[in-house]
Order: sequence, then C-alpha cells, then structure tokens
Amino acid sequence: MNILLIEDDAVLADGLTHTLSDSGYSVTSATSGAYAEQLLLAQGFDLIVLDLGLPDMDGLELLRKLRSRKIPLPILILTARDGVNDRISGIEQGADDYMTKPFELRELEARVHALIRRCYGGFNNDIVIGRLVLDTRNHQVLVDGQAISLSAREYGVLEILLIQAGKVVSKDRIAQRLAVDGDALTDNAVEIYVHRLRKRIEPYGAVIRTVRGLGYLLERSDED
Repeated sequence: MNILLIEDDAVLADGLTHTLSDSGYSVTSATSGAYAEQLLLAQGFDLIVLDLGLPDMDGLELLRKLRSRKIPLPILILTARDGVNDRISGIEQGADDYMTKPFELRELEARVHALIRRCYGGFNNDIVIGRLVLDTRNHQVLVDGQAISLSAREYGVLEILLIQAGKVVSKDRIAQRLAVDGDALTDNAVEIYVHRLRKRIEPYGAVIRTVRGLGYLLERSDED
C-alpha cells in the first residue's frame, strides 16, 4: 500500500517514514502542498498523511482542494492545533482521522492500519486467493510457501489486483500506481503485464478477468 506523507518537519517525516516502512508500507514524502499536488497527479496512492502547518499553504486548503477534485483517498491529519473547533473543521473539510502533536509513533501506525482496514476491506499482510498468497511485508507472492519469480512491475500489477480482489481495478489506476518519476505506464504496457500474469497465476486457482470498458478483476477461478 502506498502512502503519501505531506510533512515539512524533516525529523518527524523521517521517523514516520521509518515506522510505516517497517510495517510494510511504501512511503513517499512531500514537504509542501504544491509538491504533494504534483505527486498526486503523477502517482497512485492509497492513503494520505497530511500536516496542516505547511510552508506554502494551510493544510486545510489542500484538503479542500483534494475533496473538491473528488479524490477519495483516506486522509489522516497531523497538527499542533488541538482545539475542538480545529478538529471539527478538519473532519468537516473531509479528513478521515485527526491526530494532534505530539503523538506516539505507535498510535499513528495503529490509526493508519485502522484506516486501511476500513477503506480497503480488512487489508492485512497476507491475502489468499486460491493457492496464491500475497505477502506485502516482504513484497512477495507465494504458492505453497514458495515465492514465484516476478519482475518489479509484474509484482506491482498483481499486488493491486490481489488487494482489490473481487473488485474492478481500472487501467489508469494500475498505470498511475506503477509510475516512475511521473512517467506512467501506457494502456498497452498494462495489457502486456496482465496477459503475462494471467498465464502465471491460472494454474494456482486465480484468474484475471477483463471487465470491458472498466478494467480488470481478479478472483478465484471457477475450477478451484
């Protein structure tokens, strides 16, 4: 799962990045609202951790922008503003959770886990479909306890399909999720990776179906 951390305090950002990375998340950091907006256009994320005290804009302003653009990602606010009205304002603007500084890193980690579970249907480190097991902590897909050989992008495509198993995932979302330095995959490249993965996983009780005009859906095969 990919997290965008928007925090201008370098020491705090470093601590948060290490804590969340140790829990198996991929963390990308932004120190300003403007850079965060660029990252959101170029890459795919699953959750945002947002500090309100940014150097170029108020974090609430960025929050309003994101929600006005219908960006549905769960957003956890970090702030030194601890008044009741401040918390209410953050929630009303579209935040999903709110933490006041100082806080324990373990508590933030627990809240991130809770938001992921709430928004992505009980996500945990091991996801099982047929004989496939997704181990997100070690970035592996296992069959009968043995890791299968996948390229980095093959793993990335299979990971998002397994996490969203039973749900349609659009080509655009897959392409943005695997973007490198803002360079997203083309639709044709996504199709090639999906074609390769179909052949790899079908013997193990999982199938990737094409939902015409919408994207791809991974589920247990009928024969399994």
